[in-house]
Amino acid sequence: MHTLISAADLAALLVVGPAPHILDVRWKLGGPPGRAEFRRGHLPGAVYVDLDSELAGHGEPADGRHPLPAPVDLQAAARRWGLNDGDTVVVYDDLGNMSAARAWWLLRHAGVRDVRLLDGGLAAWRAAGLPVVAGEEPVPTGSVSLTLGALPVLDADAAAALAQDGVLLDARAAERYRGDIEPIDPRAGHIPGAVSAPTGGNLDAEGRFLPAAVLRARFEALGVRGQMAAGTHGAGFDVGVYCGSGVTAAHEAVALSLAGFTPALYPGSWSQWSNLPERPVATGDAPGDEPGHAPGGER
Repeated sequence: MHTLISAADLAALLVVGPAPHILDVRWKLGGPPGRAEFRRGHLPGAVYVDLDSELAGHGEPADGRHPLPAPVDLQAAARRWGLNDGDTVVVYDDLGNMSAARAWWLLRHAGVRDVRLLDGGLAAWRAAGLPVVAGEEPVPTGSVSLTLGALPVLDADAAAALAQDGVLLDARAAERYRGDIEPIDPRAGHIPGAVSAPTGGNLDAEGRFLPAAVLRARFEALGVRGQMAAGTHGAGFDVGVYCGSGVTAAHEAVALSLAGFTPALYPGSWSQWSNLPERPVATGDAPGDEPGHAPGGER
């Protein structure tokens, strides 16, 4: 299955069909919600998706800021978006797909086979001179059936072990990895043994993903290799990834997938880890630490 779709190819699909379902996942850390921006202008046929209320659950601080939603809640949301079994879905945002990647990962995890990111997002669509529409139209309710579990997931114990005897990438800005700053979560630093790999390093200057070969070279330089043996960490993946709350970690998962790797995502991420007093924290640089930051702040 394809992971990315260009603005030109999506525009052609909307003309000749079959038209995919398009989800607008505009969201920024700390708000405001993206629905107002959606109503001012969005891709034709797009449906707005609220990341905080539809792509995440809500619990105690020790669960993290954006834990995975309950399967029944995600299915109900997807039906509100009009999704049916077998649909092709295209997701986008206005920030290099940093938030849209969460929808991509969740829907893939829930068993939707054909989910694609609009490469370059809304900016690429507009740069191609393609139309946007205002307002918000009612959406016929869909009947999709979702079951979480299609993609590998790490809990805190598995993330801790992988950081010591495998490769666990930290997708946050390098200064947060080092512990220089921590504007959101209760403790500064990173999971001991994790390797810094800021998510912004996956994109070019136009907000498009770098070529697969370039991404692969980047991740290989950080220690990512071939698939681990079955049973090592639950098997079936090459590398783990986390961020602040599991949002931009999904973006890193996209980049790893494009590079030919199979990533496992730690949904609780730093927002969970730093709320668990028994978990150790490391600070400073580590081998593989890269400069850079995730555009618009890390989630």
